[in-house]
Amino acid sequence: MPRALAWAVDLALRAVVVIAVLMVAGYFGGAGLGLALLVMFFVEWLAPAWFEVYWNGQTPGKRALGIAVLNDDGTPVRWGPALTRNLLRAVDFLPFLYGFGLAAMLASRDFKRLGDLAAGTVVVYAPGRARARALPQASAEPPPFPLTLEEQRVVLDLAERSQSLTQERLEELAALPAPLVGRATGPAAAARLLGMASYIAGRR
Repeated sequence: MPRALAWAVDLALRAVVVIAVLMVAGYFGGAGLGLALLVMFFVEWLAPAWFEVYWNGQTPGKRALGIAVLNDDGTPVRWGPALTRNLLRAVDFLPFLYGFGLAAMLASRDFKRLGDLAAGTVVVYAPGRARARALPQASAEPPPFPLTLEEQRVVLDLAERSQSLTQERLEELAALPAPLVGRATGPAAAARLLGMASYIAGRR
């Protein structure tokens, strides 16, 4: 029920935006119609993914109902999984009124629709605000290559524990994943790893 209500809230908000754009677009003829179609595509397919990436796994509807999307291992969702689960809503909707999606959720232990199964995500309860990891402040730096979910979790765990470690121990641990930090050592290696943790956590 919370997922259905969250979807209804998001649908209502999208409808308000689309109707407002259509009303304005009518004054600009064909150009206005083209712009309205672009806005409709963004609002329907890309905006939900944007919210999930930058709002701790929550669209406005999910935030209102106290639920959030996470990767299966508990790490924050990034663009890949967010886009996958939202674009596959078209399949979940088939044959009508989210028939496939409902069937998949009833058959799944974690109540996952097809988009969640394909993206490796799960919807969880997040009373109030989703808890943010206690990471130290660091400039976000993307990893030099894509990390698996398990590798992302290790980087986040180290960053979260960094404040309880001595600087020497932190620098020693940061230098271990050489493919990530390259030739950096000491404070430079620690700074790079903490920056990657900030990036993985969705900071900008």
